[in-house]
Amino acid sequence: MSDAVLELKGVTKTYNAGQPNQIDVLRGIDLSISAGEVVALVAPSGAGKSTLLHIAGLLDTPTSGDVLLAGREMTRLNDRARTSARRDDVGFIYQFHHLLPEFSATENVTLPQLAAGTPRRAADARSQALLERVGVAHRAAHRPAELSGGEQQRVAFCRALANQPKLLLADEPTGNLDPETSERVFSTLLDLVRETGLSALIATHNLELAAKMDRQIRLDAGALRNA
Repeated sequence: MSDAVLELKGVTKTYNAGQPNQIDVLRGIDLSISAGEVVALVAPSGAGKSTLLHIAGLLDTPTSGDVLLAGREMTRLNDRARTSARRDDVGFIYQFHHLLPEFSATENVTLPQLAAGTPRRAADARSQALLERVGVAHRAAHRPAELSGGEQQRVAFCRALANQPKLLLADEPTGNLDPETSERVFSTLLDLVRETGLSALIATHNLELAAKMDRQIRLDAGALRNA
């Protein structure tokens, strides 16, 4: 039995299929990420990396091919089952933090746990522990607008890990930060991922950051190859 947390088998994504303006975004993607493995996805703009991440994270469905999460086939699940799997097993981090502006840092990390059925006291305790781990516990009561860019992204990391997912997906998670802050924040993320034993697929343009991961893959013109 495979120990892969994420498997993509022959995944394609086509828009306007059969039309003169058909666009083949992904072309037969095969990818396997093992438990605890951190993989860098390097891709130029327009290569389809966001589409790939959305399909891997069950936010979109492939035109053909299979997506397996912890050995379970996801492609043919109904919307409710896919939503449940996404909530419980996948964490997302984006270039822009997308924190809820009206809530504090703690509340932003607690809310996904409440949605998953975690009791409030336990959710708040986990939120506090995560915020302490990334060095922003002293800002726990502050809203996103009162936090620096690096602090906001650290809170976003905590939110992504709040429900203890099996898989972390990140799309240019430090791309909106200056180089020095990006280096510090990314190191925090990588340490946290390795401590928790997560599998992760992290898209980045930064080759220095990519080199710190276990393996690099490149997406170019919809096709995947080793970097």
